[in-house]
Amino acid sequence: MITLEGGEGAGKSTLIEGLRSLLGGRGIEAIYTREPGGTALGERVRELILDPALSGTCPESELLLMFAARAQLVRECIRPALDAGRWVVCDRFTDASYAYQGGGRGQPRERIAELERWAADGLVPDLTLLLDLPVTMGRERTAGRQGPADRIELEQVGFFERIHATYLERAAAEPYRFRVLDASRPPREVLEAAIAALAPLLDEASA
Repeated sequence: MITLEGGEGAGKSTLIEGLRSLLGGRGIEAIYTREPGGTALGERVRELILDPALSGTCPESELLLMFAARAQLVRECIRPALDAGRWVVCDRFTDASYAYQGGGRGQPRERIAELERWAADGLVPDLTLLLDLPVTMGRERTAGRQGPADRIELEQVGFFERIHATYLERAAAEPYRFRVLDASRPPREVLEAAIAALAPLLDEASA
C-alpha cells in the first residue's frame, strides 16, 4: 500500500498519474483511490467536508466524517485489494487526519490514534510519499485552479502552516515509512524521485 500525502497544491494527482503509467508498464495490478472518497459513501462524505456552505462544521464532526469515509474505504476497497495481492495507491490516508484534523484543527493525537486503530482497522501504508511544498507556493497553485475554492482551501495561512509542520514531524518520526519529495520541482523530477523511493518495492515485485 502506497499513500501520497501533502498540503494543498502539492501535485499529488499529477504524481498518481505518473505512478499509474509506471506500475501499469511493469504489469503490476493496482487500484487507485482517494480520501475522502473512493466509495459511494466516501464520495458523499467528501461533498460534505468540502462544502463551503458548511463552514460551521466543528472539528470533532470533521474528524468523525473523515474516519467514517475511511472505515468504508478500508473494508470495501483497500483490504480486499491487498488480500487479493494487488497494490493500492491512495491519495491521502490516516496521516492526513493527523495533519489536517490534528495539526490544523487541534484534535488530540490520542483521539486520532484510537480512531486509526478502530475505524481504519490499524492499517499502515508500506510507503508514504510526502510531497513537501511551501505553503505560499501551494496557495498560489490552488488559486490558479478553475472553479470556486472548497471549504478547506478557504482556511487561513496559519491552518496550512500547522498542517505542513505536522506532516514534517510525522515524516521525521517514521523515516522507515516516509519519503519526503521536493514538490517545488518540475513534475518529471518529482516522479523520478518517487520512482527511486519505490525501487525496493518494485524489485520485490519483480523477484
